[in-house]
Amino acid sequence: MHAHLFALTMIAAATSGSAFAQVDPTKLVDAQEVVGGKFEGYRRSGAKGVCATAEFVGSQQGRVLSTASAFSGKPVPVIVRFSVGGGNPMAPDNTRGQRNLALQFDLPKGEVWQMGNISAPVFGAATPEQFLGRLESLQPDPETKKANPEKVKAFADANPEVLLQGKYFASQPVPASYGAVNYWGVHTFGFVDAKGKKQFGKWIFEPVGGLENLTDDEAKAKGAQFLFDELRQRVAAGTVAFDFNLQLAEPGDELDSAVKPLPDARKKVNLGRLTIKSVAPDATGACLTIMYNPLVLPKGVEAGRDPMLAARAAPYAVSLGRRLTEGAKQ
Repeated sequence: MHAHLFALTMIAAATSGSAFAQVDPTKLVDAQEVVGGKFEGYRRSGAKGVCATAEFVGSQQGRVLSTASAFSGKPVPVIVRFSVGGGNPMAPDNTRGQRNLALQFDLPKGEVWQMGNISAPVFGAATPEQFLGRLESLQPDPETKKANPEKVKAFADANPEVLLQGKYFASQPVPASYGAVNYWGVHTFGFVDAKGKKQFGKWIFEPVGGLENLTDDEAKAKGAQFLFDELRQRVAAGTVAFDFNLQLAEPGDELDSAVKPLPDARKKVNLGRLTIKSVAPDATGACLTIMYNPLVLPKGVEAGRDPMLAARAAPYAVSLGRRLTEGAKQ
């Protein structure tokens, strides 16, 4: 564990340069704990989750776009984590809000590709400074135990981007399953082919079986704790799979913002298929201490210049260091 914590410290130091010139990752994690609650041993974001295993098979289109070994066409093992957004490990499953699909592709020759995908096409802030400011505006008053509505409104009025994700979730019904909802990468990545040509794009994992949602009455009847067992039953009964689709950017598109999706008209290509093979029967599993750092990329895929993407690794390291010290829980 000591070696692991040392490695996390090195990751945090290595990723705390320009993106974090104004934002201390420890301060950001502290703010998340104040707003979302502190639950020892749990992730500070996506606390309520379950491990799964999967297999990915890349496509010919993937091989054309990128030299990444993930697209070889041979089956690649993937360690998956499904979760509900937020820091509360007892968050209800039957309300509108964020679902997460975190992936670790274990590639040949020890190469690893990690990603964190969310069930919205936009992130909750455009920059780490804005994200921290939003959290600080939501911090409860010591006396009332509630956020000051005037402070919340003032920050949102000055930073309208922080409302985009919430508005999206409010417009969407409750998903019926982790296996029947879209998951976006939200950031731009560059896919590099054998000749060095780079194609930028934003990806989305789309359920092969289609989207499935619940009415408000159906969601209420399901209760607050149904998603894990539903996924276990669904995987046991048949195929749960996602198409890994890449929306291709064109000249003039905004590439450096997680709150600005590419235009709907942009072409999409299929990079392969992710098939869920099994779901952990309880709160254990190989995903328990994986950070799912979206900057851990294979050769042939490069990070874009989005400041929110660059800012994610260091807080993840801080959070994992705390969880390991507390006793990591699912």
